[in-house]
Amino acid sequence: MSDARTPAQIEADIVRRREQLAETLDEIGVRMHPKTIIGDAKAKVASAVDQTAGRAFVAANRVVIDVRNRFVHPDGAPRLERAVPVALAVVGVVGLLALAARKRKA
Repeated sequence: MSDARTPAQIEADIVRRREQLAETLDEIGVRMHPKTIIGDAKAKVASAVDQTAGRAFVAANRVVIDVRNRFVHPDGAPRLERAVPVALAVVGVVGLLALAARKRKA
């Protein structure tokens, strides 16, 4: 009958379990404190914003690289067969806007 514990062992076990329970309750108290909840929420929002900004940067970078590849050869020389028509279209649109602004003034 070596399974029987002495009163001192039982008391030590109770003390140990009380300490564990106190630690657990303290941890729950910290986790449930409004400042902790708000801090966790802020951290999640900041993380989401960082991820969104990162994705936006990657997407914008892809667009810039795609546009660059359309108008510049891999060796760095401009692709005039593509750049000239676009430049002419931009000049035409700017000219039309300038004419419309002049007519509004007059």
